[in-house]
Amino acid sequence: MNYPEEIQRRRTFAIISHPDAGKTTLTEKLLLFGGAIHIAGAVKSNKIRKTATSDWMEIEKQRGISVATSVMAFDYEGYKINILDTPGHQDFAEDTFRTLTAVDSVVIVVDAAKGVEAQTRKLMEVCRMRRTPVIVFMNKMDREGKDPFDLLDDIESELQIGVCPLSWPIEMGARFKGVYNLYERKLDLYTPSKQTIAGSVEIRDINGPELERHIERDLADKLRAHVELIDGVYPAFEAAAYLAGDVAPVFFGSALNNFGVRELLDCFVRIAPPPRPVQALERTIDPLENSFSGFIFKIHANMDPNHRSCIAFVKVCSGRFERNVNYRHVRLDRMLRFSSPTAFMAQKKEIVDEAFAGDIVGLPDTGNFKIGDSLTAGETIHFRGLPSFSPEMFKYIENTDPMKTKQLNRGIEQLMDEGVAQLFVNRMNGRKIIGTVGQLQFEVIQYRLLHEYGAQCRWEPLGLYKACWIEGDDGAEMANFMRRKSAYMATDREGRDVYMADSPYVLTMAQQDFPGIKFHFTSEF
Repeated sequence: MNYPEEIQRRRTFAIISHPDAGKTTLTEKLLLFGGAIHIAGAVKSNKIRKTATSDWMEIEKQRGISVATSVMAFDYEGYKINILDTPGHQDFAEDTFRTLTAVDSVVIVVDAAKGVEAQTRKLMEVCRMRRTPVIVFMNKMDREGKDPFDLLDDIESELQIGVCPLSWPIEMGARFKGVYNLYERKLDLYTPSKQTIAGSVEIRDINGPELERHIERDLADKLRAHVELIDGVYPAFEAAAYLAGDVAPVFFGSALNNFGVRELLDCFVRIAPPPRPVQALERTIDPLENSFSGFIFKIHANMDPNHRSCIAFVKVCSGRFERNVNYRHVRLDRMLRFSSPTAFMAQKKEIVDEAFAGDIVGLPDTGNFKIGDSLTAGETIHFRGLPSFSPEMFKYIENTDPMKTKQLNRGIEQLMDEGVAQLFVNRMNGRKIIGTVGQLQFEVIQYRLLHEYGAQCRWEPLGLYKACWIEGDDGAEMANFMRRKSAYMATDREGRDVYMADSPYVLTMAQQDFPGIKFHFTSEF
């Protein structure tokens, strides 16, 4: 297969949702259809002993939530699929934001009983900002939920995007009979006990008599009325509108019961975009270019706890990545060679000899990489759009076992490299401050330090409002500010000055009193 064909057959996408909408369950079923796994695991289950493939960390298995993005790749009907299963919990939104910079399209999972929820709205804002194409999977149709038309209105108003239903449910909950696939003009019937499609029947003319042979007359009449309404209200599907991020195709189904998932996957591989051009500071990178380029969007410590290994995930933006070839680390201006690059099925990995634009490759990291770093065949390219946001919660981290100081420091360093939280050092007393966007992150850090590094820590509360990166051209004004705010000054891991404001009022007054100083609320400036 030639190089352009390899690029065209790739589909790299993220699955995003509010917590508990069924995102990880959908990922499992997609892997099942792709032949990547032979039994789908459960996120929360007493009966199924196998946990979800993408939730491989111990704390994920215990909590039944995703706390880190998982990367999984498989082949399906001639296409190379790269799935990134993201955390839904808002405390880990930053990981999800960064992941969205590495994908070409997105599948949004919505719980049909709850409709669009807060976290989904935030993630959609990122997709809209980057004009990322989205498909919506309306999940849990086997349970009682909102009216399908109300759900479509909900998506349009809450996510501010047009919708185009490509399948339509026949009843829901205990009465759920299946869906009519508007995209392929066929009827997919549902049998609860089998947890799969009972039958798939091609029905080109929904007004013909054949429909009544498969569902009751009253349901057939209701379906015809709904399809007529859909044709009148919603635009016909146009690939260009979807690829521009203006319209979201909508599918209905039940990920837990394996229903509607194959229809979603079959349509997705046909309409979703192959690798798209990526905007770098210097120029636009075309995936069909022969010269390799890529960027680090995620770092994960301890993927193999036995070896304490760190893996840096690189999104290949252009060209072909090859094993044992020297590539330039732009920030360090050093040539690096990788003897064991890996492809992933969550925690399981295998060494790959080559990868193409659109692929996600894991590189062993001994401390060379930071999130946002660029790798190229030699050209100087900088990729933007992977900032760290200003944390909203702060605590001092203290060592409870002086004998394990080395392990604690190493653990903090590696976990901060992942981007799970941010580390600041108070200039006045030298104490380490961890900043996060949610309480759950503190629990995850404490758990992972103990179980992955053998280090114990405790937290001390710290009443701060926001961390601001500061810079200014007037050296005297900066020195005056640093002197007056000395108790609230810190440095980040890059050695940059950070002002730790303790209230919104104090921050506003500081901005007014020192007009020559710029206050930044992301680390990318």
